[in-house]
Amino acid sequence: MRERRSVWHDDGAAAWGGMQEAPIRLRRWLLRAAVSAAAGVWAVHGRANPIPPAIAWPTRPLRLVVGFPPGSSADELARALEAPLSEALGQPIEIDNRPGAAGALAASVVARASDDHTVGLLSWVHLTVARDLNPAVGYDPLTDLQPVALVATAPLALCVAPRLELRAAAAVRAIQRAGVAWYYGSPGVGSPFHLGMELLKAAADWQVAHVPYPGNAQVVNALLQADVQLALLPPSLVLPYWRVGKLPVIGVTSATPSALLPRVPPLAQLGVTGFAFEHWYALAGPRSLTPEQALYLAQRVRQVLRQPALQQRLQSLGWVARGSTPAALARRVAAEYDRVHALIERQHIRQP
Repeated sequence: MRERRSVWHDDGAAAWGGMQEAPIRLRRWLLRAAVSAAAGVWAVHGRANPIPPAIAWPTRPLRLVVGFPPGSSADELARALEAPLSEALGQPIEIDNRPGAAGALAASVVARASDDHTVGLLSWVHLTVARDLNPAVGYDPLTDLQPVALVATAPLALCVAPRLELRAAAAVRAIQRAGVAWYYGSPGVGSPFHLGMELLKAAADWQVAHVPYPGNAQVVNALLQADVQLALLPPSLVLPYWRVGKLPVIGVTSATPSALLPRVPPLAQLGVTGFAFEHWYALAGPRSLTPEQALYLAQRVRQVLRQPALQQRLQSLGWVARGSTPAALARRVAAEYDRVHALIERQHIRQP
């Protein structure tokens, strides 16, 4: 099945419907974001138009803050965007790697910026529940960041220790029967891989316990040595092991099959009814970034993400190119916050 590339349509009615379901604080935030974005468009066109006009911005290099070091998955994603986005904007893109606090340091740098030439390439955790996980992060994702555009998504792969010789068709029931006797690894409390597995556990009624590791490379080693039985891992890391039969992949967390791991079924088809989860990165700026600038940047991002060469490069890195309007990203943030905030509160998850 071909990978679904993107949905560019931005429906104002859908935005309002999403706000009706959101908590009060999120509804106010979404309404403010939608109103400010709409005001910017109406001020220029006199009518609603999803494509912003050309504006005299940026006027100098755009700083792109990344929360992980050079060579990381986030850094590779940023560098794939660097040249085409620079050409589209007519200004250089300067990548500013700010590793620390599992990516939250970069998000706080963006949130505290007072200029209109700083944006961050941030994971969904840092756009949604970072403060819930650690109140000391120094920013509130829901009030201190200006949504710009969804950049890329990826499903996660449910991997099992090879020694289990577990077949995909029987995996969901086998994991359920194992109860607390089995363990899963992740690169730390509050990571997308930890939170994704906890969402999956709740959906599948599993009881496997968590073992944190310094990074995903150590998680893979733990699986190969059967120190843990399960893990959710990024397709780009899993693929080399899976292709040569060293690491079994039971299913993917996307709602439909993914081109990133061909022939691997979605977990929803294996008995975890209705379950879907994606890891994703998006661009966001400080509140000093105006709605007009956010709309313009989102349009340029969407433009470059439609380029086949960039889509192919992102796929080789384990990502699917997306793109969105600021309003669509705001709705996605609200929905993700709703879903994961409830999990964090229910399980009292806090980062050390």
